[in-house]
Amino acid sequence: MNGDEQLLSGRVYGRDHDDPNPGPLPHQTYAALVGGPLDGLLLDITAWRPEEIDDGAALMTELGRWPGGRALYDPCPDDPRPSGGPGVVCRLHYSGDTP
Repeated sequence: MNGDEQLLSGRVYGRDHDDPNPGPLPHQTYAALVGGPLDGLLLDITAWRPEEIDDGAALMTELGRWPGGRALYDPCPDDPRPSGGPGVVCRLHYSGDTP
């Protein structure tokens, strides 16, 4: 695991790396980001509707092909659909970058 991977592992996307508690909260719902520049991060999807999860996410990052661009993450058709409740309920897989 390189330095970037260690920094990202177990953190929630959007939380500051020096936040004293950058990990998940017990009452929130998350998608695990798989592959790409944000691999290992969790995305807080607590307030997302199922169709929003199905649309995937374009997440700003300095770590992608275009610094300041977006990394694209989509649900895999073979993965189970999210069930309600707290914790990690689904995975979003890296599908590319966009400026």
